[in-house]
Amino acid sequence: MYRSFEELEVWKRGCKLAVELYLSLKDSREFGLRDQMNRAAVSIPSNIAEGAERDSVKEFIHFLHIAKGSAAELRTQIYIAEKIGILTPIVTRPLIAETKEISSMLQGLIKSVKCKVLSVKKINLIT
Repeated sequence: MYRSFEELEVWKRGCKLAVELYLSLKDSREFGLRDQMNRAAVSIPSNIAEGAERDSVKEFIHFLHIAKGSAAELRTQIYIAEKIGILTPIVTRPLIAETKEISSMLQGLIKSVKCKVLSVKKINLIT
């Protein structure tokens, strides 16, 4: 598995996405949407980290689902930001692609963690 959330590639990419978004929006005067987008972006790696530091697999999975929801929220906000002219298509395309990839990675991690739990339960039933 992993020793620390800092080792998780999805956490690293979530942090990178948050930084890229902050830099893309730093000059925006649309404070409400900008702040909401920044919060959603920061929420992705923050929830991964918080869940990883919890003492139960169930809570970890719960926080991974929250992070996945934040990625979808952010993707929606990026689409809106493009439609109203805050971000250009050149900026939004890679951000959209990255939110989709992070969502996919989170789903894979959720599935992996659930499989490991089921394997342990099966082993415990056998022994």
